[in-house]
Amino acid sequence: MHRSTPNSNFCKLLANGYRSRRGFCSSDTHSHFNNASGSMASRLNSRSVIRFRGPDTVKFLHGLLTNDVRRFGEPPSDKTSSLPTPNLAPVTVTPMYAAMLTPQGRFLYDLFLYRPPKPDEKLNRTGSGPGPASDDSVELMADVDSSVLDELLVTLKKYRLRSKVDIENVADEFFCWQRFGEKLSRNASSVEEPEAANIGWGASVDPTAMSASRGEDIGWQWFQDPRLECLGFRGIFPSNQTPPLIEADKETDEDNYVLWRLEKGVAEGSTEIQKGEAIPLEYNLVGLNAISFDKGCYVGQELVARTHHRGVIRKRVVPLKFLNDRGEDAEQKVLAGSEVINSASNKKAGNVIAALGCRGLGLLRLEEAFRGSQSLAIQGLEGVKVEAVKPDWWSAEWLQEH
Repeated sequence: MHRSTPNSNFCKLLANGYRSRRGFCSSDTHSHFNNASGSMASRLNSRSVIRFRGPDTVKFLHGLLTNDVRRFGEPPSDKTSSLPTPNLAPVTVTPMYAAMLTPQGRFLYDLFLYRPPKPDEKLNRTGSGPGPASDDSVELMADVDSSVLDELLVTLKKYRLRSKVDIENVADEFFCWQRFGEKLSRNASSVEEPEAANIGWGASVDPTAMSASRGEDIGWQWFQDPRLECLGFRGIFPSNQTPPLIEADKETDEDNYVLWRLEKGVAEGSTEIQKGEAIPLEYNLVGLNAISFDKGCYVGQELVARTHHRGVIRKRVVPLKFLNDRGEDAEQKVLAGSEVINSASNKKAGNVIAALGCRGLGLLRLEEAFRGSQSLAIQGLEGVKVEAVKPDWWSAEWLQEH
């Protein structure tokens, strides 16, 4: 299968105004610009899949994670209805983004939780009726940071105690995928993506085919990314299959998805969100739908609740552009961990937490990030300026104090 790869053209294309093609780059830029009219997809090798099974699954995870896991134990809502097809359930449970914290409220791991469809929630193979009845136990899948997989499994099993839940590493059986692109990001979550709408006779007259096109033959399907609509669609799929809606020329390296994500101002995983140190609200986990303030107690809740109700977050993760003295993109010069300073006042503004090419993320003091954005630079690195960008999805309240 052909894959496009990132190269030095990427940031130049952005600078020249090709914003609708961001993240799609190769030596054959023209063909990939044509591909960008739909979407691109990346298999996320940086993520691995684990499975939770057992009658205490929901209770166990609910007491550990920042989000309200109880909805996975409830009947699917009509708000998530799709059409009844042999491969997709008529109602589905949307995925959830959540984090696991230290008892002191510092970030440890992030998880994307999915509930696979039960057999009796789908039509049978003939399409003549529901599938066979299933038991009452809940099965959940999670895609997690591969670099901390073994450590995460040990931690989860330490907290399990006598809970009736099995925790399995199924990284060899399932892969995590992401679909992204400008057209996808412009669609609301209630609107089918362009490729799905073109299946069969078209969305207006063949909605069943359109719905079925989002999933493969046993029910694994694409979902809107639970963090932000602009990030596209995410899903886990069997490792021996190519997910639906991915054509041979639309699979691209994971770095292109990372560039897309960095431009949106979203950190992911325990490397970018510093394990054991990061304060969840400074990394915008509320805006990314990872935290519920109504769920009750969980590990690390006290600091999160106190910081939230105090109402002032002085530092946040923001997207960064790295520029040279001429205002052009400066590539491959900035490393994660670099210090960002306001060269006018010589005050530290924060640190770079992720960098790829001419884009990055920084944990910056908001007052320095935006009031002094024309004077930001990298400490000890001559000829590189830093521009902090306010993402479109940010709440206006986040900047009112600054």
